[in-house]
Amino acid sequence: MKKSLCLLSLFCLIISIPLQAQRSRKKKETETEKTTPGKSKNGIKKYTEVITKATLTDPGIFKVHQVGEDFYYEIPFSYLERDLLWVSRIAQLPNGLGGGYVNAGSKTNEQVVHWTRFRNKILLKSKSYVNVADSSKAINRSVQVNNYEPTLYAFDIAAFNPDSTAAVIDVTKFFSSDVPAISGLSSRLRKEYKVKKLDASRSFISNIHSYPENIEVRQDFTYEASEPPSLSRTESISLQMNQSMILLPEKPMTPRIFDPRVGFFTVSQYDYGSDALKADRKEYIRRWRLEPKDPEAYARGELVEPVKPIIYYLDPGTPENLQKYIKQGIEDWQKPFETAGFKNAIIARDAPTKEEDPEFSPEDVRYSVVRYVASTTRNAVGPSVSDPRSGEIIESDIIWYHNHLRSYRNRYLLETAAANPSARTLNTPDEEIGEMMRMVIAHEVGHALGFPHNMAASYAYPVDSLRNGAFTQKNGIAASIMDYARYNYVAQPGDENIRFIRQMGPYDHYAVNWGYRWLGESDPEEERPTLNDWILAKADNPRFKFGRQSSRFDPQSQTECIGDNPILASTYGLKNLKFVAARLPEWTSEVTNDYADLEELYGELLGVLSRYSGHVTNTVGGVFENIRTPEQSGYVYTHFDAGAQKDAVEWLHKNLFETPDWLLQENILQNIDHAGYFEDIRRLQARQLNALLSVDRLGRLFDGTTFNKDHYSALELLTDLRKGVWKEAYRGESADLFRRNLQRTYLERMAYLMTAESESGRSRPGFEGRLQYNTATSDLRALVRGELKRLRSDLAKASNSRISRETRYHYEDIMARIDHLFEGD
Repeated sequence: MKKSLCLLSLFCLIISIPLQAQRSRKKKETETEKTTPGKSKNGIKKYTEVITKATLTDPGIFKVHQVGEDFYYEIPFSYLERDLLWVSRIAQLPNGLGGGYVNAGSKTNEQVVHWTRFRNKILLKSKSYVNVADSSKAINRSVQVNNYEPTLYAFDIAAFNPDSTAAVIDVTKFFSSDVPAISGLSSRLRKEYKVKKLDASRSFISNIHSYPENIEVRQDFTYEASEPPSLSRTESISLQMNQSMILLPEKPMTPRIFDPRVGFFTVSQYDYGSDALKADRKEYIRRWRLEPKDPEAYARGELVEPVKPIIYYLDPGTPENLQKYIKQGIEDWQKPFETAGFKNAIIARDAPTKEEDPEFSPEDVRYSVVRYVASTTRNAVGPSVSDPRSGEIIESDIIWYHNHLRSYRNRYLLETAAANPSARTLNTPDEEIGEMMRMVIAHEVGHALGFPHNMAASYAYPVDSLRNGAFTQKNGIAASIMDYARYNYVAQPGDENIRFIRQMGPYDHYAVNWGYRWLGESDPEEERPTLNDWILAKADNPRFKFGRQSSRFDPQSQTECIGDNPILASTYGLKNLKFVAARLPEWTSEVTNDYADLEELYGELLGVLSRYSGHVTNTVGGVFENIRTPEQSGYVYTHFDAGAQKDAVEWLHKNLFETPDWLLQENILQNIDHAGYFEDIRRLQARQLNALLSVDRLGRLFDGTTFNKDHYSALELLTDLRKGVWKEAYRGESADLFRRNLQRTYLERMAYLMTAESESGRSRPGFEGRLQYNTATSDLRALVRGELKRLRSDLAKASNSRISRETRYHYEDIMARIDHLFEGD
C-alpha cells in the first residue's frame, strides 16, 4: 500500500512539473504583454507595426507621424495632465460668411485642454479655471467633483514607443470629423445657412506641424448647405480651419489684481479656498509677460529691454503703401512702455519670406500678426489669446478690413473740412490717410495689450482748448488713444495749427505703467498698496480717469464725443456740419461727374448729426460715474446739473426737432433719391425723441429728486417736450409736414410708455447701465396719462385757430388716437 502511494505521489509530481512550468510561462507572457510594447493586447500593437519605415515624422512637443493619409501623435507621458491652450481659427473662408465680420484669422474658440490616460485610452479633456481652490485644501476635492471636465475625444492607444515613455494615438478621425468644440461653424451660422452635414468625402487634413511648444493643424472642411453665403448653386460651404495647441507655462505668470479705476480686460476666477465667507471672486488683468533682462538696472530706474519683447508681424498681403503706417502704429506703444521702464518692448516686423521660413503661418499661435483682410467690411479689431490662470496674453492678431479707410476718409471730410481745407476732397492726401491708419492700428494694438475703450478720456480736455493749435499739437484731442475720439470736430474755420487726428495721450502712459511695471515675483496681494498709491496720486486729474463704455448713462463716457461739455461741443460740430453740407456737391459730384459719393456722404452726414445730437440727449438724466474707493472723498454716482439738462432739451428743440431746413437741399436730395426726404428727417428726430423718452432715462430722473428736490424731474422733461414739440398748437400756427411727422412720433412713444409691459428686477448698477423697474407701480404712467390728457385739451382749443386744413385734420386725428388709447378708463 505504501509503495502504491509513493508511486502515485511520484506520478503526480512528474505531471505537475510541466503544468507549473506552463503556468509560469503563461504568467510571464501575460506580464510581458502588460509591460512590453510590441505584443498585441486590447488592440495595442507593436510600435514598429504602427510607425513603419515609410512614416514621415515631425519632431516637436509631440512627435507627429504621417503614415500615408493617417496622422499619429506620440504623446510623452510627461505631458499628460499638463495645461495646454487650444485655439481654433478660420484660415480660409468663403465670401460673405458671417455677414462680413468673420474673416481669415477669426478665432472661433479658445480653451484650456489636457491629455490624460484612462486604461488603454488617451482622453482629450477641456479644462476650466473659473472655479478653483488651493490643492492642499479639502474643498479642492469638492471643486473637482462639482466641475467635472468634459471629454472632447477618446483615443485608443495604438502603440507605446520603444522605451514605454509615450503613447501613440491615431488623430486622423478626430481632425477629420465635425467636432463642435473646435469647429469653424457656430450653431447660429449652421442655422442661417441651413447646414446639413459635413461631407467626409470632401474633408481632410491638409497638414500637421509640430514645434517645441506647439502643434499646428490645418483642416479642410466642406459642408452641405442649402443656403450658403456665396456661390449658392454649389450648396456647399468650404472653409479651412487652423487648430493651435500650445503648452502653457508650468509656472504661471504672477497675476496682477484688477482695479476698476484703471481699464484692463480681465480673467476671473471664483476661489473656494478663500477665507471669505463665500466663493471669493478674483479678477486679474490681461497683459503680456514682460520681465527685464537686467533686473538690477531696472530697479535703478534705467530703461531695460524685456526678456521676451512683444513682436507683431505684418500680413504678407498688406498693401505696400500702408506698411510703414502699420509699423508706426505698433511701435507708437514703445513710448508708454518706456514709462513702465522697458525699451524696445514692442516691435513691428515684416513676415518672413518662404525662403526665410517656409513654415511661417499667420495662424501659428507663436506669431502675433496684423492681418489685412480683403473685405468690404469697414472695421478693425484687436483680439488676443490669454492664459486663464494668470491673465498672461500669449498671442494676438490685429484684424484690419480693407474698406475701413473709406469710413475714415468720409468722416474726416464731414467732421473737419469746415476748419481743415485739406479734408475738402475725396482724394485725401496720402500722409493724412496714413496718419489715420496709424492711429487706428495703435488703438487696436492697445486692445491687444489688454486695454478696453476708455470713454472718459475725451472728457478730459475743455472744449475750447480743442480750438487751440498749440494745445492740440501737444495733447491731441483726448487723453487716450483708447477713446472713440477720432477727429477734432470742434475746431472752427479760422482756427490755426489744429491737430485734427487723435494720438497717444497721458492716460496711455499711466495705464501701461500701472499694468506692466515689473514689481518682481511678489505675491499679487503684496502689490496692492503700491498699485493703489499710483492711482491715488492721479485720482483728481481727469486726464487719468477711466470711463467704462458700458456706462451708457454717463455724459463723461460717450462714444465719438470730445471735450468736457457735450452741449457746447455739439454746437460747434453742428456749425461745421452746416458749412460742409452747403458745399458737399462742390467737393463730390461736381468733381467726379457722378452722384454716388454725394449720396454716400449725405447719408453719413445724417449719421454724424445724429451722434452730435445723441451726445446732448445723454446729458438728460445723466449720472456721472467716478469709480473710487471709500478712502477717497466724494460719491461714485452724482447727477448731471439740473440747469444743463434743461438746456439740453432746449438745444434739441432748436437744432433737431425744429425742422433742420439746411438738410433739405434740392441740389442734393433731387439728385440722390426720388422720394423719402421727410422720412429721413423723421427717423433722425425719432431716434433722439425716443431716447429722451426711454424708460430707464425717466427712471433716473425719478431718482434724481431723491436727494435734491430741485433736480430736473421727469415731469419737467415731459412738460418741456410737450410744449416744444407742439409749440404750433400753443401759438395758433400751422404745422408743416415735418413737424406733423414729429408730433405723431411723439404720440407713438407716449402711447408705448402707457402700455409697455412692466419691467421687474434691476440690473447691476454701473455695469449694464440700464435701470429696470416696475413701470406700473412707478409714476411713469400717471405722468404720461396726465400729459396726454393735457395735450388733448390744448389741441381741442388749437383746432379753432386759423390753421391750415392739414393741421386741423392732424389735430383731430391726434385727439381721436388719444381717446382710443384711453377707452375703457
